[in-house]
Amino acid sequence: MKNRIIALCISLMLPTVLPAQNKYEATWESIDSRSVPEWFTGAKFGIFIHWGLFSVPAWGPLPSDGAGVYDCYAEWYWAKLADGNSKVNPLFVNFHRNNYGEKFQYQDFVNGFTCEMFNPDYWAKVFRESGARYVVLTSKHHEGFTLWPSEHAWNWNAMDVGPHRDLAGELTESVKKEGLHMGFYYSLYEWFNPLYKSNPDRYVSEHMIPQMKDLVNRYRPDIVWTDGEWDYPSEKWRSTEFLAWLYNESPVKETVVVNDRWGKETRSLHGGFYTTEYDLVHDGKMDARISHPWEECRGIGHSFGFNRNEQLEDYSSSKELVHLLVEKVAMGGNLLLNIGPTADGRIPVIMQQRLADIGRWLKRNGEAIYDTRAWETAYKQDDISACFTRKGNDLYVICTKYPEKAITVKGIDRKPVSVTLLGSKAGVRFSHSGEKVTITPPPFHPADGGEYAWVFKISGGL
Repeated sequence: MKNRIIALCISLMLPTVLPAQNKYEATWESIDSRSVPEWFTGAKFGIFIHWGLFSVPAWGPLPSDGAGVYDCYAEWYWAKLADGNSKVNPLFVNFHRNNYGEKFQYQDFVNGFTCEMFNPDYWAKVFRESGARYVVLTSKHHEGFTLWPSEHAWNWNAMDVGPHRDLAGELTESVKKEGLHMGFYYSLYEWFNPLYKSNPDRYVSEHMIPQMKDLVNRYRPDIVWTDGEWDYPSEKWRSTEFLAWLYNESPVKETVVVNDRWGKETRSLHGGFYTTEYDLVHDGKMDARISHPWEECRGIGHSFGFNRNEQLEDYSSSKELVHLLVEKVAMGGNLLLNIGPTADGRIPVIMQQRLADIGRWLKRNGEAIYDTRAWETAYKQDDISACFTRKGNDLYVICTKYPEKAITVKGIDRKPVSVTLLGSKAGVRFSHSGEKVTITPPPFHPADGGEYAWVFKISGGL
């Protein structure tokens, strides 16, 4: 009691408004001590959007042209034009010369970025019905053109030129109206910004950091997804300084999520969630589970920006995309699946169709995806074509092929309360012996569970 009285007296002597105390310091040790907010680790599925002036030429080579993973990106059109030394870059140069002429500059594409068909409410509806829980829009790619009226990109933003619209603001409003989390991709560097080329330090302090703060203050995003970090270490980008501001002072300090692309040394080491891209971390393959929150990003085709050169066979099927989502979630990660809108503001119909199919599957089976975590015992068993996710004491066995006979799942400590097939009213017989559960699936019915993967829920077995 005496200690409480002393504490009360001290509190009464303090001013009624206390100065804010910064919790995080501008060091990686301090920044990395912040946990990734739980909303992100439970969301599991997001939509990436690459949209900009590169959506006007909308062209890139294909693997059949000898292009590697990173060579197929249509959003790199400008950079490839400027450097014709690699194997695939002359393909960009020849395409540009043959279709636009030698005197046509990349900046001239702004006149074709009209966005007259852009309907943000429709986009947000498509995203919600896909089952995605969050959206990440390219606010600024490496070309430096911003999709919001940034004063630091005068006459090189979507309000001053092109569509004369605040594309980022319109989509943010619509996405949040649908109950989804909204975030922004932001490129730290810009290929041909004169200030970046001549004085990177001034570029960071006078252009990059003020621009990023404007983006955060203006739209209050739930995700800040940086890229283009590889030229310099994070110290040069003043990344920890910005993140300390984001975590301590910004209007989204409690809820915002960031990735790991803050300097050439930071991927899979520092920041928020770790990132892979077409299963790669830079040029290294990511093929094992990690305990830290992470996210795989990739396109439905080979490119992030819309690529008119891609044909049907270049797009992943709905079945492949559902299996991809299942695998990444079973490994403890999220999937950020990219769409590339057209220059006039449409989501290509084939991409809408893929998203709709994923959404239909998730309506039946989302219980096995959202708010789950990886099962410590295993993330898949090849002998039964199944991946696993866990929620509390329940285990979800996600079969990418409907089992034609009984399947045995190892590592189940207790006899389950029940085993059910999500989306089906058919009974499921099972037996428990030792640490194994043998499941006898009901006769196959096309309407049970979905056409891409089937989920058996083992209730109370863990």
